[in-house]
Amino acid sequence: MQKMSGCSCKMHLFIPLILGVTLCPVRHAVDFDSIPRRTVPVHDLLDYKQFTHTVYNYTTFWLEEELGVLYVGARGAIFALNMSDISDSSIKVIQWEAVPAKRSDCLDKRGHTEMDCFNYIRFLKRFNGTHLYTCGTYAFHPHCAYIEIENFTLSSTFEGKEKCPYDPTIGYTGLIVDNKIYTATLYGFHGGLADIKRNFQQRSFRMDDSLPYSLNDANFVDSVLVTESVNSTLGDDDKIYFFFTEKLGEETAYNGKPLITRVARVCKSDEGGMRTLQRKWTSFLKTRVVCSIPEYGFYFNILKSIYVLDQGSWQSTIFYGVFISQWQNVQMSAVCQYTIADVRKTFEGPFKEDQESPHRWSRYTDKVPEPRPGSCITDEFRRRGFKTSHDLPDIVLDFVKKHPLMHEEVTPVGGRPVFIKKNVNYTKIVVDTITALDDKQYNVMFIGTVEGWLHKVVNTGSSVHIIEEIQIYKEPQPVESLVLSSTQGMLYIGSQSAVIQLSVASCRKYATCFDCILARDPYCGWDGEVCREIRMEKDRSQLIQDLVNGSRGCLDSGADVPLEAKSRRVQKGSDIVLQCRLSSNIAIARWKINKAELLGNGGKCYRQEDGSLVVKDVQIQDGGEYRCFAEEDGVRYAVAWYNISVTESMAASPLSPPQPQISKGREFIYLIIIAVLAAFAFVLSILSIYLFCSPSKRGNYNMRLPRSSLVELQNISGSCVGKAEEGEPGHYHGDRFLKIIPGEAASNHRTPTVELLPPPPPPPPLPLPPDLSSSSSSSDPATTITAATTPNGLPGLPHVLRKMNGNSYVLLRQASEMESTSPHYHSFTEELSKMLEKRKHAQLVEKPDESSV
Repeated sequence: MQKMSGCSCKMHLFIPLILGVTLCPVRHAVDFDSIPRRTVPVHDLLDYKQFTHTVYNYTTFWLEEELGVLYVGARGAIFALNMSDISDSSIKVIQWEAVPAKRSDCLDKRGHTEMDCFNYIRFLKRFNGTHLYTCGTYAFHPHCAYIEIENFTLSSTFEGKEKCPYDPTIGYTGLIVDNKIYTATLYGFHGGLADIKRNFQQRSFRMDDSLPYSLNDANFVDSVLVTESVNSTLGDDDKIYFFFTEKLGEETAYNGKPLITRVARVCKSDEGGMRTLQRKWTSFLKTRVVCSIPEYGFYFNILKSIYVLDQGSWQSTIFYGVFISQWQNVQMSAVCQYTIADVRKTFEGPFKEDQESPHRWSRYTDKVPEPRPGSCITDEFRRRGFKTSHDLPDIVLDFVKKHPLMHEEVTPVGGRPVFIKKNVNYTKIVVDTITALDDKQYNVMFIGTVEGWLHKVVNTGSSVHIIEEIQIYKEPQPVESLVLSSTQGMLYIGSQSAVIQLSVASCRKYATCFDCILARDPYCGWDGEVCREIRMEKDRSQLIQDLVNGSRGCLDSGADVPLEAKSRRVQKGSDIVLQCRLSSNIAIARWKINKAELLGNGGKCYRQEDGSLVVKDVQIQDGGEYRCFAEEDGVRYAVAWYNISVTESMAASPLSPPQPQISKGREFIYLIIIAVLAAFAFVLSILSIYLFCSPSKRGNYNMRLPRSSLVELQNISGSCVGKAEEGEPGHYHGDRFLKIIPGEAASNHRTPTVELLPPPPPPPPLPLPPDLSSSSSSSDPATTITAATTPNGLPGLPHVLRKMNGNSYVLLRQASEMESTSPHYHSFTEELSKMLEKRKHAQLVEKPDESSV
């Protein structure tokens, strides 16, 4: 990226590569990479409860706070869990799996995509006072059913093609209003066109599909009812808002059709037109929802989650949206906040029209027919004779049919995101409102990530602070469902593998006053001894909390907090590491040595690594008191205290702690154990020698050699003395030596002859000595002698002598013609006979050599 001259921009403020330059900020700096103050791994979580079963995909939730039940729709099952403790064994379950015939048909049609061919529960809502209503994909054959709440059983099932998608992976949303079911998704087997439908008593109410640009590859995220008829001075109607992402119809500078976020609305009492738009929406309008920072070039155009914060009346309704960028060169998520007043204002503004040009949609400037197209029936409409949508004139209905898009956009509060985080993809959000000790209300956001973490974020008005990041699952997986129970103060998180229950406030994890106050957690306050949840306390006057600054209320920031000193004795010249564990990710470790501040790395002998202090080549003068302080938000508090003593050697000194002594009674027991083990080892040694020398190990073995020559190998042990067998000429005395018997093996051997594979072809002949080359070349090929000179100068033997281990030799007898024609053979025989004669008189019986022959 290039940098413009005259700018002094921070490195973390940058523009996506698609713009090519970095611009200087024209407004206040935006923190794109807020650091969570604490990181809490899953094994350190308090009040952590989990529910899992033999199924997967715990992603559809319905919370009944009055009944104290959390209903969970999964793959092939529906569960009723105890809200107070979802791990309670007294759960209720409905097994609702697709029958084998439907699964087989799904596999045939879907090209053996087995994961899709289950019954994924996609819809689960309260229908009336006695029943729930649920729908599932049912192996690409959508089915719906009623659930009797009292007995928790399926009372009836029926086809659900108009209410539930076929595909379990596509976007889908739905709600029930006055026993009418509103759903939005792609309803076809292969996807098809997106549609918003209302079903009631087998009658389907839908959008007009004559014009393709009403919805363009829409991916629905959520829907919500806003009761705008309550306390309305206009006699207005309630409205259902649908949030989704779709492709932009016209080409843009991004060289393509980018995705954008939309919000659409329909009126609850819409009955369609009389002739035009029969049984179709006459109030459908849509507009764009923007979440961006234009001066930095950041546009978050893909909506992932919507949460509606109800603050007591519909006029104060706030929408929180989680967005990510379509462009993958920068991984970043944003949270934007919208008011219902801003949303209503766009639907009351100018329309857009299709100009059928590269920039197709532009503002409509002609006269708009009366009464205003797309409006709900109000008191003004009724006074003019339009009691229902059936009474609207065709010119009005035709106009809204061709002009569903509004010109103005819904912009976030403040014109920018409330919160931005780099290097993370958010998936779900819920927001809780808490009244702090200063009697002000603060909104706390709980945001799930694609890696299975939860970020707890508070907006203090002047800044946004990430209180902590919490690991929810051991194995990374997206947070796919997130439900808040304000009455219980609980969060319920759903994913593919399990349902997790967490408390919104876990104040016990803050062990000190500084930790409790600096956390800036609206749920927690310090009472002088422990950190407590403020909502559970009737008397708040003794509690301390500072959300704005996060630094007031504890002891003087310069005072030393009493700690237990750790004494360590080290040897001169060694290196030591003094740990300083900081509970906060944003705190900085500061060290004092003998009450003197250590600045930076303190020279060649001191180095700080992740807060810990490394002292290299310790000398006598390095001994003393080492203290570590955490510095955060202008507050400094003690964390660790060490007393270091340096000695010339590590030999015992009078200051050394006494070594533990072994009592005489224990010493006697140890001696007995050692003696028993020694005796046992001796017995094992004797037994091993006996087994090794046993006569049962004797045996004969035959091996076939080339040219029909056989060598008989008899088992001979060199460690034991045996009795010589008589009548066997050519053998040594002693029956446990290796006997090599040339010639044909006898037929009555104790071990059968083993037939080996044919021998490989003989190696090429070695070069003959000069004195033999002439004679060998003129001799008969059958009597040719192949010889070579050995390293000691003696002529080599034609495969008749092989040197074995040590000083042993083995004579391999060859064909008879070689014996008669080779002079080397006779000389070798004579030499070997002399050697054997000398060894014959040696005392081999007393102490035989294992390798002798």
